[in-house]
Amino acid sequence: MRTWLRQHRRALSAGARRIGAVNVLVIGMALALPAGGYALVESLRPLTGRASLDPQISIFLAPDAKRADAEALGKRLKADARIAQVRFVAREDALKEMSAVQGMGELVAALGRNPLPDAFIVTAREDVEPLARELAKLPGVAQVQADAVWARRLAAAAHAARLALALLGAMLAAAVVAVTFNTIRLQILTQREEIEVSKLIGATDAHIRRPFYYGGLLQGIAGGIIALLAVALALALLNQALRPLAESYGSAYRLAFLDSADALAVIAFAGILGWLGAVLSVGRHLREIEPR
Repeated sequence: MRTWLRQHRRALSAGARRIGAVNVLVIGMALALPAGGYALVESLRPLTGRASLDPQISIFLAPDAKRADAEALGKRLKADARIAQVRFVAREDALKEMSAVQGMGELVAALGRNPLPDAFIVTAREDVEPLARELAKLPGVAQVQADAVWARRLAAAAHAARLALALLGAMLAAAVVAVTFNTIRLQILTQREEIEVSKLIGATDAHIRRPFYYGGLLQGIAGGIIALLAVALALALLNQALRPLAESYGSAYRLAFLDSADALAVIAFAGILGWLGAVLSVGRHLREIEPR
């Protein structure tokens, strides 16, 4: 067991000495693109989470509608099997929300009265457009606005962003494997005579391959760490630029860095890519070297 551990420790040390700074930087920059895109998508999730992707309909009552009329309409909406959820927004609550928006408080105070009507926000179980046309005919309803188009566009944009990140990640993962493959190939060619001598004195293939495997693994891990540092720096710069915009809306919103699990996944994935590139390169080129 001690001999086995000693062999792996030596192979690990030899692999660490073979790490190229330029290759690590290239791998880091390549992985920073999908990692940064994922961080941006995850940072935007709280914003999109506030607006449901489920098709919704906004029902605005007539300005002179009484609260009893609103309650009767609410019971009718809740009894409709085509409606999954009903939320009543009183005109007073809507005015408070508007007043809380930065810059709107003075405007609301200048109006002297509440111009907003009572409203219902309903979530439909089916296509909202036919349902919206029927709801517009109910007594006391002044206007109906269907949010189906907006919901479809937002859902499609989110899906397209995730698909684009997956494709970008796949292409750059292949590039990382190619970089490691070429690096190991050059190392094998450089140490050709040393490898031949090792085989002559009885070194096994596993003994010869092991340092190259560790070198590819460590190079990938180092590239993953560089990628995370690049993403952290980019997000910090973006947050500095976004701070005035967020504060103008009375928000403390910031782009968030990857959580610990995602960060570890990036490093592990980078290490696997580096190891895979080393395995492919060693398997391709090492068997061509035989003692003469």
